[in-house]
Amino acid sequence: MAGIFELVDAPEGGYRVRLLDGAGALVAVSVTFPTKKAAAMGVAQTREIAGTGLIRDLSHDRREDPLRQSSIPISRTHAKNGVARQHRHLHLQSAAPSE
Repeated sequence: MAGIFELVDAPEGGYRVRLLDGAGALVAVSVTFPTKKAAAMGVAQTREIAGTGLIRDLSHDRREDPLRQSSIPISRTHAKNGVARQHRHLHLQSAAPSE
């Protein structure tokens, strides 16, 4: 089932994008965008990069319980690189912010 992107008002002003799965469950919430156009551009970027995006495991137990590369592609790049890209891409958080 296809998911859906919802454009919602952000509590501090601006807009956020919520990603829902096909059953309507919340999957992710974006950063705050200043305009609807910027939010729509963020959705377009997400659509473009999500299909080929790698998982970067920065969890505290990544050595004791590693993801298998054979089943899930994992990026082994440094966190510093992720921070550098953070301002250029729509980053989705795994939990909804308090509204």
